[in-house]
Amino acid sequence: MQTARLKLTSSDYTQLEGICGRIQEVATRTGAKHSGTIAMPTKKMVIPTRKSMCGGGTESYEKWQMRIHKRMIDIQADETTLRRIMRVEIPENVHVEIELKDKK
Repeated sequence: MQTARLKLTSSDYTQLEGICGRIQEVATRTGAKHSGTIAMPTKKMVIPTRKSMCGGGTESYEKWQMRIHKRMIDIQADETTLRRIMRVEIPENVHVEIELKDKK
């Protein structure tokens, strides 16, 4: 038995939740123990820019913001479960990291 830690990151919240749901479905179908979707702190990147291009007049700013949502799932599974999880179709803007740890 191995423990797989999946770290999922995306700027699109709805796609991230959909992928987490699909992975949990695969884990429950195969009978693998898993600790559900753990929400990690959302990273906010804020970029202030001036509205006026010429630089004259009053200083007024726009703030552009990008949020990166993170989720983590731990699964105690065998090879067949992990292969089924890797077959799940993942959109382009969702990044997945898988760490394998041997259970001692």
